[in-house]
Amino acid sequence: MDMDQLKRQAAARALEEVRDGMQLGLGTGSTAKHFVELLGERVAAGLKVIGVPTSEATRLDAIRSGVKLTTLDEIDHLDMTVDGADEIDPDFNLIKGGGGALLREKIVAAASDRMIVIADDSKWVPTLGKFPLPIEVIPFGLGATRRAIEKAFAACGVSGQMAVRKAKDGHVFVTDGGHWIVDAQLGRIVDPPSLAKALSAIPGVVDHGLFIGLASSAVLAGGEGIRVIERRKPKGD
Repeated sequence: MDMDQLKRQAAARALEEVRDGMQLGLGTGSTAKHFVELLGERVAAGLKVIGVPTSEATRLDAIRSGVKLTTLDEIDHLDMTVDGADEIDPDFNLIKGGGGALLREKIVAAASDRMIVIADDSKWVPTLGKFPLPIEVIPFGLGATRRAIEKAFAACGVSGQMAVRKAKDGHVFVTDGGHWIVDAQLGRIVDPPSLAKALSAIPGVVDHGLFIGLASSAVLAGGEGIRVIERRKPKGD
């Protein structure tokens, strides 16, 4: 079974959690695209839902699939967001943003009662960091921002090369929000929550691809079938 089939299997399993009348966050990326397409099939069969897309690409996919859309200005919460991830660790910390939509993805996930991550099982890793960490930045003062990021890395016990992301045409990649992305090759992130907090404190950083405490479950598709893993809640949560 190829990777695309695994992604579609994970998307199909997540779709089982959707109920009539739900307000849904619609993720971005190849796995989330499968979810939107399958959701469209259910909508055509009579399911009534409304979605908030996390990117312009997803918005167009949803329109093509016949999924009714809204915005977070028009509704006050989402029942559930279904999105992919570039890496997931056993504490349900994520790296997201390989597709460049991390800011909108995080806004939508934070506005949701729960977030289901759908992925092939290669995305489940013991420690985050092999996948480059995307950091969305303001172009103005980028040199100062990069120096501040390096200091944050050092304080959190990580280091690695940073590069401004380029689009397929060779020009700087620009996000839907008009920002740039710096990808950091860190190898191993020993304390994702601390690094997330340190990066968020830098004025030139709009946001970053560390999603901490947002995912509630993961649907992982592999050669041996589907695994659904639930995040264990801390005591008192």
